[in-house]
Amino acid sequence: MKGVAVILVVVLAVVSLVARPGEAVSCGDVQGSLAPCLAYLTGGGEPSSSCCNGVRSLMGSLQSQQDRQTACNCMKSAASSFNVRSDAASNLPGKCGVSIGMTVSPDVDCSKVS
Repeated sequence: MKGVAVILVVVLAVVSLVARPGEAVSCGDVQGSLAPCLAYLTGGGEPSSSCCNGVRSLMGSLQSQQDRQTACNCMKSAASSFNVRSDAASNLPGKCGVSIGMTVSPDVDCSKVS
């Protein structure tokens, strides 16, 4: 179950992060941006439009490798707090029409995210 949570957090962070231009991404940004996706990630159904908007904004905000690695680590860290479904986490980017450029997995090595 912890692995599923890690997957969820990673997907949510990557999807929903809204960073301000020129500023480093923070875990607070990642968690705040992913909040609209929690119902989908923990319960099912389809992601809401606000969830998908958050995912698209997040991806647009991750300009550097460091931003992407930070978001990944934040998501993995937060995943342990949520009962996230791994299938929902894995499918979220595709359901929102976003390519995240990494495997959504609880075993992802964030230091290798480019």
